Amino acid sequence: MPESADVLAPKQYRFLSGSELKVIAVISMLIDHITAHILQFRPEYSVALASFGDLVVTPAWMLRTIGRFAFPIFCFLLVEGCTYTHNRVHYGRNLLLFAVISEVPFNLARKGIPFDPTYQNVYFTLFLGFLGICAYEKLTHNRMYQALAVIGLAIITMGLRCDYAERGYALILILYFLRNNAVAKTALGCCVTTASWRAGLAFIPINLYNGKRGFVHNSILKYAFYAFYPAHLLAIWWFRTHVGI
Repeated sequence: MPESADVLAPKQYRFLSGSELKVIAVISMLIDHITAHILQFRPEYSVALASFGDLVVTPAWMLRTIGRFAFPIFCFLLVEGCTYTHNRVHYGRNLLLFAVISEVPFNLARKGIPFDPTYQNVYFTLFLGFLGICAYEKLTHNRMYQALAVIGLAIITMGLRCDYAERGYALILILYFLRNNAVAKTALGCCVTTASWRAGLAFIPINLYNGKRGFVHNSILKYAFYAFYPAHLLAIWWFRTHVGI
């Protein structure tokens, strides 16, 4: 059994399980998407509360800062899941399946149309990052093929214009390569996150991880977390269409 990822917090302060990190990420994502697609269009969420140079702090900005926690945590959990899963084929299948399922809800929430080939949902980013890990491990006997596969998948991520694109793919590989070096993982992870220091805040809960799976043991809960992404995007689209902003 491989050891869990190294984290910065002393052992006695590591109190977050993988399941609890999932809950934090899901709540963060929900707040981010509700703010991005609904609340930020309401004038009361654009009122300036404070300013620091070019930075203007509004309620929407504060809520989206909370929303920046989600993606790095999901990437971290992907690496942990890829490390511990008993069946990588099933793990990758689930990522690809929900990438396909989520595409229409993703497009509806973003643009109000079911099909938009110009931008793909985050499950595709996670799936391609997963493939990058698998390719790196499977091709250790041939460094040239290994490098071509990892770089090729990065190019595909950019070509498909997946959510978070090449930086998201790079973050997944950084968390994988440096999983046993908490300092380097946190430092480089903060450098490649797409929302600057706000996304870097996600490394606070990540570094409180205790290596335990937590309460998500059965298939129902596992697939509920998978399904939450397309489900909440559909709910946001329905609200905007039928209730209005």
